Amino acid sequence: MKAALCTDFNAPLTVTELTLAPPRAGEVEVTLAACAICHSDLHFIEGAWGGSLPAVYGHEASGYVTALGDGVSAYQIGQPVLVTLIRACGTCACCSDCRPAICEHAGAADSPLSLPDGTAVAQGMKTAGFAEKVVVDASQLAPLPADIPMDVAALLACGVITGVGAVFNTAQMQAGATALVIGTGGVGLNAIQGARLAGARRIIAMDIAPEKLAAALDFGATDGVLATDKDARQQVQALTDGRGADYVFVTVGAVVAYEQALGLCAVGGAIVMAGMTGNDDYMRLNPMMVAYQEQRLLGSKMGGTVLRRDIPRLIEYYRQGRLKLDELISNRYPLDQINDAIADTAKGGTRRNVIVFDAFSRGAP
Repeated sequence: MKAALCTDFNAPLTVTELTLAPPRAGEVEVTLAACAICHSDLHFIEGAWGGSLPAVYGHEASGYVTALGDGVSAYQIGQPVLVTLIRACGTCACCSDCRPAICEHAGAADSPLSLPDGTAVAQGMKTAGFAEKVVVDASQLAPLPADIPMDVAALLACGVITGVGAVFNTAQMQAGATALVIGTGGVGLNAIQGARLAGARRIIAMDIAPEKLAAALDFGATDGVLATDKDARQQVQALTDGRGADYVFVTVGAVVAYEQALGLCAVGGAIVMAGMTGNDDYMRLNPMMVAYQEQRLLGSKMGGTVLRRDIPRLIEYYRQGRLKLDELISNRYPLDQINDAIADTAKGGTRRNVIVFDAFSRGAP
């Protein structure tokens, strides 16, 4: 099969032939129709998070089941599925507490990928979705209805669940609260959508790019504030009756955004930390002020998503016209043009670029 291989950090990927092992017990082979490009993929490709090379990245995918390992009975050949990086054992304390994204036993399994000469290839983010096929644990899948477009469905695997889930699952935000979303890329726009669905009375978008603030208004933000404005904090205060936001969602992996969030959060409010920074990035905060104001810092990985619970709900919101997904796609590229798609994503102006494979137009194999 063809895959986009990373052989050196911060260098173009090479589309080449790789060998994919058949699924083992508990695993499923999926022929991909689409895989969106997330900024987390860029961080790995740039070397910001380390890891072994060569590797195949990509983790926001959809496709059709084409082979089943022993013991897999929940899926059928030809079935459309969502493919995520959420690999879970189902029995540890975190899984039992409906937090599979932080499963205690879901470490990296042996990669099913190799070069034709037998050299091992790392399965990036437990998925390796920049390829025509993947072999993943069955826990990483969620069934998809036949009527949802596969490129749209792929977005549910990361960006949508991370943003909407940060609101519903991590923050458990109540109707009538005020929300501030710092960073209005793919995850930020979905946090805005989540806040709208949850009934926030005011949703303030903050970004450094005016054109992205305009887009945020289309997705449900009530107000936009330029993060670079000298009076940005005063603007947020004015929009929240002088209190600051009840919930501040940081969806961009920038230390300056986290440090700015501390002064924008209301007394008794929460900062939801969804944006992933580099390994060596640290923020400064005054613990006394956080304690004195009873503010909370809430980590949010993959929006605290439980696939079987949350994906059907999001699909129903989409069908009802309450969750925008089609509008999140900026461009579609074939696998051979993945470096163009990555370069366009790195510019920061896109929502989601999606790699589409033969199965996207052909349908189930």
